[in-house]
Amino acid sequence: MEPDFSKGLLTTVVQDDQTKEVLMVAWMNQESYQKTKASGQTWFWSRSRKELWHKGATSGNLQDVVKMTLDCDKDTLLVEVKPHGPACHTGHRSCFYQSIDE
Repeated sequence: MEPDFSKGLLTTVVQDDQTKEVLMVAWMNQESYQKTKASGQTWFWSRSRKELWHKGATSGNLQDVVKMTLDCDKDTLLVEVKPHGPACHTGHRSCFYQSIDE
């Protein structure tokens, strides 16, 4: 089964394959999806820069893909990875480190 790119970018949830912690959420287009499959490492589409980016190419915090799963509508990906370091550009392990005060 392949993703449905007819509606544009796919929401991509990246999860640590061991701890199951959600590390980040990013976007994939068809090209970044194909590069991810071919290389075994995550590639995304940057909406702000309007270009492909290889996660960790600059920082060294690469993500090796263990498993990719599609949702029932084929428009959201769950990518389980072995991270080589923090996922967040701030240096935090996960991009989800900020609590919302009630």
